[in-house]
Amino acid sequence: MKITTLTTTAIATMYALLTAGPAVAQQAADPHAGHVQEAAKPAAPAAQANINEKVPPDATGAPDALKRSTRHQEWVDIKVAGSTAPLKTFVVYPERKDKAGVVIIIHEIFGLSDWVRGVADQLAEDGFIAIAPDLLSGKGPNGGGTAELADKATQVIGTLTPGEILAGLNAVREYGLTLPAANGKTGVVGYCWGGSQSFNYAVNQPALNAAVVYYGSSPADPAAYAKVSAPVLGLYGGNDARVNATIPTAEENMKKNGKSYQPNILDGAGHGFLRQQTGADGANMKATEKAWPMTIEFFRTHLK
Repeated sequence: MKITTLTTTAIATMYALLTAGPAVAQQAADPHAGHVQEAAKPAAPAAQANINEKVPPDATGAPDALKRSTRHQEWVDIKVAGSTAPLKTFVVYPERKDKAGVVIIIHEIFGLSDWVRGVADQLAEDGFIAIAPDLLSGKGPNGGGTAELADKATQVIGTLTPGEILAGLNAVREYGLTLPAANGKTGVVGYCWGGSQSFNYAVNQPALNAAVVYYGSSPADPAAYAKVSAPVLGLYGGNDARVNATIPTAEENMKKNGKSYQPNILDGAGHGFLRQQTGADGANMKATEKAWPMTIEFFRTHLK
């Protein structure tokens, strides 16, 4: 995805949005605030795109990776209860003879980008049915979503209500369970803003089988953790003190309630390391190469 340089006004608007309070029930401060400055940076040159094909492509390499993929990719419209706008959703199927677990990918504050679609394709390569909804569907001009909103996506995403987010994710999960190739197990993974939504979905969907949080804030309400049923894997950059300050709350309350939570802080990596793999003097790539195998092993354990 090409990242447009932000004006001073846009940065101020974005900062106000990101510090304006929770977007979902039990959510702490928006976990994507650290991307305000990052979004203002131009994308890395194509020559610097990651070359490790065992992990998802970075933001620069995603478009080419999607074109090279041999897996079946399709767009579907998923109806959501109480909404007139269906969720435009990208689905990728693994190449395997038996049924597979379903993994829902929750996008960043930027919406459903090529990079998120690249993550979905890699999850399919690793054996899962990957489903990436555009939670901004219907919020753009002429009923469009992320593509139509362009750089306004980062502002509009803050208008999503807790009910809208939960209803959308539930609709996507139910759709995944109806697929003939699905094995009946569902997981979720989210990044930054989506990482926080992933943890919140574990709070609000008791039938979920696994949740992975990439550098997203933990729920602020200690009482929320009693509602979690799914095991949660957390993956965080070492240089992300704002988000990491919310980890102890999750550790304490997940343990208190007998829940499974595995936080992992990856030294030297910054916020958004999976997307910005060429950053942090190599630490982001090292973090990616540690975090992704952990993600796949976690899903293989809980979605089989």
